[in-house]
Amino acid sequence: MCIPGERIKRTRFIQTEKYVVAIEVEMVISAGDTSEPCYEAETVNLLREVQQHAEQGDLAWLTQHGKVYAAVGAT
Repeated sequence: MCIPGERIKRTRFIQTEKYVVAIEVEMVISAGDTSEPCYEAETVNLLREVQQHAEQGDLAWLTQHGKVYAAVGAT
């Protein structure tokens, strides 16, 4: 589904216990409601998929889709 309106790129962060993944996504400022940008369904699905792969520790997949930061233990 394609929402008509202005498209902007934003970086979103997905956080799990071990990783934070920075991923660039497209948001839409709808012509009908300019109060705030929204996600299209495909973007929401991608963010869910990133969350699942981060929880599983799938670094190979994550590094293909965004920038991955790992938590390190404090001493």
